[in-house]
Amino acid sequence: MSDSRPLKWVDIYDIAAELFEAQPEQNPLEVRFTDLRDLVMALPNFDDAPERCNEKVLEAIQMEWLDEFRV
Repeated sequence: MSDSRPLKWVDIYDIAAELFEAQPEQNPLEVRFTDLRDLVMALPNFDDAPERCNEKVLEAIQMEWLDEFRV
């Protein structure tokens, strides 16, 4: 990610890119949502409240990460 602003749950594309960069060999479809939530929250520039996350957000992140993984 080129800028230094903190990532929020709504930053689906940026989160997916960060996850792919951090774990390029990991197939996103093999990551459970509970683990995905933990992975996102562990990103160094992630700063958002855990309660703002839901299944819809995690699914969107997973699908974007999958797009990165398949390229």
